[in-house]
Amino acid sequence: MSTNKKGVAIVGFGGMGSWHKRKLLASDVAELRGIWDIKESRRQKALEENIHVYSSFEDLLSDESVDIVTIAVPNELHKPLSIAALEAGKHVISEKPVCLSCKELEEIIAASVRTGKLFTTHQNRRWDADFLLMKQVYESGDLGEVTNIESRVQGSHGIPGDWRAKKEHGGGMILDWGVHLIDQTLQMVKDKRIERIYCRCDHITNYVVDDGFKLDIYFEGGLTARIEVGTSNFISMPRHYMTGTNGSAIVRDWGKDCEVVCCKNWEDKDVVPVVTAAGLTKTMAPRNKDTISEYTIPSPASDVHDFYRNYCLAVDGKAEQIVTHAELMRVMKVMEAAFASDEAGKPVEFDDSI
Repeated sequence: MSTNKKGVAIVGFGGMGSWHKRKLLASDVAELRGIWDIKESRRQKALEENIHVYSSFEDLLSDESVDIVTIAVPNELHKPLSIAALEAGKHVISEKPVCLSCKELEEIIAASVRTGKLFTTHQNRRWDADFLLMKQVYESGDLGEVTNIESRVQGSHGIPGDWRAKKEHGGGMILDWGVHLIDQTLQMVKDKRIERIYCRCDHITNYVVDDGFKLDIYFEGGLTARIEVGTSNFISMPRHYMTGTNGSAIVRDWGKDCEVVCCKNWEDKDVVPVVTAAGLTKTMAPRNKDTISEYTIPSPASDVHDFYRNYCLAVDGKAEQIVTHAELMRVMKVMEAAFASDEAGKPVEFDDSI
């Protein structure tokens, strides 16, 4: 057993717990010490994979070889388990969403400060190649002043039928997928304050929690970000779309390249009208090719395990943790505002102070 790797124990051995297991077994900075899950079937699965299974959550916390506890359980348990692990002297990584409210997050942060142990959330979608492409375009300035950002994930299977469909467990798509897309958007648009939030939740297959939503974030200066999640979409819209005063960019799906079109000559507006079934239009006709530049940005290399690499360095005091408490709070505030807007049926003002 290597002595320079951090010992990690996983609480919850479902889908994401198993994902963390696979990453940790191949890790260059951390070692899996074992898992705990309340379900016998999952404990048995871990034993069959030759993974140590603790006899209880308390047994896991008492293991002095465990430096970091990764929590991958239903959302309503994130706060109590995180605080218990922090108070047991462990550093903590919680799966998203960090918890269910800003008040809960304040309690977790207070426990982290009080114990001197690090706490963060696994915002793994920051390493999605499609997002990194759009972030690159946004930061390049090629589109001029960006005026509109759209980010969507859409499927046709409805909301998962497990705890994600139940309000008491923190279910629904805002807390499941919205947390990722909001975090990505705020990582991209770091130079503008949020002024208002407007959200409309869908209840197509589930009337207890949202099974989709349309969220508009209005930033200062006129930039609007549309975040949309759907679980009843049999034809999906593009994963990302961005427009600015000088061009547009699109990523059509996960794993696809980014297509960019920029204007070279705004003054040349002599176009051939488009003939539709009911008439002509010059306004919506495509530009002449010699007035635009078109290029493609290939999907970049990305390693999501950089999250664990950064966290282990932060534990040793050699780096600042990449997912900060302030970032977690800002995302949580946006989600709370989204729920408030949907309930009120109108936009709500946003206090963008942490």
